[in-house]
Amino acid sequence: MTEVTPSDAEPTGSIGSATALRVMVVDDHPMWRDAVERDLAAAGHDVVAVAATGDEALARFPAARPQVVVLDLQIPGPSGVEVAAEVLRVDPSARVLILSASGEQADVLAAVKAGATGYLVKSASRAELLAAVAAVAAGDPVFTPGLAGLVLGEYRRLSDTPADDPGDGHPELTERETEVLRMVAKGWSYKQIAERLVLSHRTVQNHVQNTLRKLQMHNRVELTRWAIERGLDDDE
Repeated sequence: MTEVTPSDAEPTGSIGSATALRVMVVDDHPMWRDAVERDLAAAGHDVVAVAATGDEALARFPAARPQVVVLDLQIPGPSGVEVAAEVLRVDPSARVLILSASGEQADVLAAVKAGATGYLVKSASRAELLAAVAAVAAGDPVFTPGLAGLVLGEYRRLSDTPADDPGDGHPELTERETEVLRMVAKGWSYKQIAERLVLSHRTVQNHVQNTLRKLQMHNRVELTRWAIERGLDDDE
């Protein structure tokens, strides 16, 4: 899992039309929502919808079909957690980036369990936000510094309780898929994995997508938990 720091953020000019994304912004504070929308648009992204409440978000999401939803947790009902779960039920290929004033453990874990790929607190800089949007769109879990360890720690705690796995049958993964999966379990980003294995970013993505399909999972957060539960994050 990636922790966003200023050094991770690309200069604004490097995020152009080639990587333009369809983004939806959900926040009940007009000034904050407008500022996020302006920053995304200035970086070349297409803000396809905005919403101030959970109801508005769920009503506008199907037609807007954003690739990334930048979502506040504390919004008039349904809550941000409920919105995240529902939009991912409607479109499992979408990505949710939480942008919240809260950094509380319960809020972070609830968002991740609902399917959010990233979680930033609102003290994040513009550069950190743009870097997180790009990373989340690529499927990389991204968290404000300190929160990634919290999430991985919770997964390890949960792994102490055996998960139901009839027959403990492991789907047939290739040697390369298993190698990539080990790095995913250790929190490596696609870029880091690609550099280590001397592969293209696209090839790494394809390996992860193939593994997700074989395991019948929807995102890297679920995949990370599955791998940690089986000790794949341990050094060999």
